[in-house]
Formats: sequence, C-alpha cells, structure tokens
Amino acid sequence: MMPDRPIRICRVIARLNGGGPAVHLLHLARALDPERFVQVTVGGRVSPGEVDLTPDARLAGLQVATIPSLGRELHPIADAVTIARLVAFFRKWRPDIVETHTAKAGTVGRIAAILAGVRVRVHVFHGHVFHGYFPPWKTRLFLEIERGLAKTSTRIVALGETQRRELLGYGIGTPRTTISVPLGFDLKGFLRIPTDGNDSHHDALRAEMGVADLPRNHAPIIGIVGRLVPIKAHEVFLDAARAILKVMPAARFVVAGEGERRAALERLVSASPLAGHVHFLGWRHDTAALYAGLDLTILTSDNEGMPVTIIESMASGVPVVATNVGGIPDLIRDGVNGYLVPPRNPEAVARAALAILQDPTRRASMASAARASVVPEYEVDTLVARMDRLYREIVTGLD
Repeated sequence: MMPDRPIRICRVIARLNGGGPAVHLLHLARALDPERFVQVTVGGRVSPGEVDLTPDARLAGLQVATIPSLGRELHPIADAVTIARLVAFFRKWRPDIVETHTAKAGTVGRIAAILAGVRVRVHVFHGHVFHGYFPPWKTRLFLEIERGLAKTSTRIVALGETQRRELLGYGIGTPRTTISVPLGFDLKGFLRIPTDGNDSHHDALRAEMGVADLPRNHAPIIGIVGRLVPIKAHEVFLDAARAILKVMPAARFVVAGEGERRAALERLVSASPLAGHVHFLGWRHDTAALYAGLDLTILTSDNEGMPVTIIESMASGVPVVATNVGGIPDLIRDGVNGYLVPPRNPEAVARAALAILQDPTRRASMASAARASVVPEYEVDTLVARMDRLYREIVTGLD
C-alpha cells in the first residue's frame, strides 16, 4: 500500500568520489520531487587523491551522512562496525527503501537493511567486479556473495540490457527481479555544444594545448576522461597515442581525471616520445567545456558498467572509440556513432581513431548520430520518470 506521505529513500554508496556511480546518484537525488521523496545518502570517506563530491551534494541541498569505516576492501572488523552503524541509522531514520550502489556498499547496506527490518532493498549495479579487478579466489567469493544477496533484494537494477543479461547469466537475480534502468544525467550543457567544433571552448582548449594556430584536421585533440585507476587501462590509450602520432605528429592528447595512477602515468609519458603531446588536466568541473574542445574521446577500460564519459561525450557530439566490454555496446553502434575495439589492443584503438580523425565527413556523421542516440534516452528527466515509477511500484507491492 502506498504511504500517505513522501517515500523515504536511503542510498548507501562506498564513497562520493568523482566516479560514475556517485555522479549518477547525485543527478537522480537532485532531480526527484522533494514533495514526493525524502532522501538521505550514506557514504564512506573518499580515498586520498580522489575528488570528493560531498560538498557539491550538500550545496545542492542533499542530506549526506558519512560512516568512515565504509571502505572498498574486505575488512571483517571495519565491515562489522559499518553494518552495526547502518542498522542503527536505518532504525532511527526509518527508510521505506534502502538503495545501494557499488559492490561493497551493496553488501553491507543490504545486510544492515535486513537486520533493521527495511522491507524494500534495491541494489544498483554500475558495473561488476567479476572479471578484471581481483584474483580468481576473491572473484568467486564476491560472486557467491552477490548471488546470495540477490535473493534478498526486492530489485536488482542493471544499467542496460547487456549488463542485465550478463548478471542473469552469472545467476544473480531472476528475470522478474533483475531489471534494466539506464543512467540519466543533466545533459543541457553538453547539448549546447555545436557538433562542427565552432565553439569558444574548443578554441580555448586548443590554445591551452598550444595548437591554436594549427588546423583541426592536422592537430586534433583526443581525450580520455575518467578515474586514473588500473581498470581504465590508460597505458593502452598511451600506446595508441604513440601510433596516432606517427600519422598525425601534431596531435595532442589529454588525460582528464584523478586517481592512484596519476604519478605513474606521468612518469611513463615523461620518459617517452609522448612528452609534450600528452597533458594531464586533473579533475575538471567544467566537463562540457572539456568535451567542446575534443575531436575524439577514447575509453580503453578492461571492464565497465555504463560509462558516464561516453554519454557526456556523445551528448557533446564527440565520437567515441571504446573497448567492447560491459554495457558499452548498449551505447555504441559500431561504425555508426563510434567504434568498438577489443580490450588491450592499442593498434585497434589507433586504427579506429585515425579512421574518424582523417575523414571529416565520417566524423560529422558520427557526431550527429552520437548525440541522437543518447537524447532523450540518457537524460535525467527520463531517469527520474523511470525511478519514480519503480519506487512507487515496489512500495505499493509490499502488501
């Protein structure tokens, strides 16, 4: 039965860093009608070197609570403390729905919700850790944990049909409980960018890269955007950059984001022919301006859920070359709005990139197709409508 008051939602996430899960969560929380939903987010501490979005969330009027013991790694004592604190928080705050994001938060959050008597438990898979992250024994352990927790979950939310089928193939959830709800973001700033590159931000980035006086088809700017962590395989991007430079020696490459690998990647660049051609920009709040200055976005990840960077890039009218992993094929139609390439194959990345960069007609066609494929499917209004319907459906179905 639907409560005669706003639905109370408590979201639990490992940390509000600059990654896709936190960005998605904040977009959703900001856009939901406050007269229909009361919301709180619980997260752990952001790791050193990462961007902390907690101040942004609070400035937007969102309620955020921090549990310092909530971390990414398995730690029996810290995890027990986290569960106990979450149980106490749930009993005091009395949510109608506990919604968990990221693997570790999904484990402790759902266990605590069961112990606290929260009847509706939803877990959102932004990706999964079943390959590419951990040694085989740990992967098997996490898979068994997820299979067990799925049986206690009201809904398992995948971010696309490819990921939904993959989860069901792993034995996680059932066809009824495991559903697909694509990401949604505020894309207005990206949609204002002309797809022909005639934008002041494009000129600004070209000046920043030292190629303002060179023609775009001679000195393109190619970017990779995301956390600087091993799963993103930035070394593949750099190897592809070397191959691209042999054909387009005036090209520039930008690495946007922060993370644990920054120092190592900077050393790798400084000791190679890439020095002077690769620029590390750090975390950029002006992401629309960043994409406006790019001619191509590349993503070389070994594993992904539904990457925010691809959606933002495509909304900006910037074609994408990305690895054919996770939920990426739900976004990219190979040869239409971008190219899909095998993981760990810098030669394939370079070939696909050059096919776009050396053919202005192809690039323009892909730019238009890219934008059309994410609007309105991945806009925040579409996400809010879907989640509003889901929340009301599962709360109503309790009795």
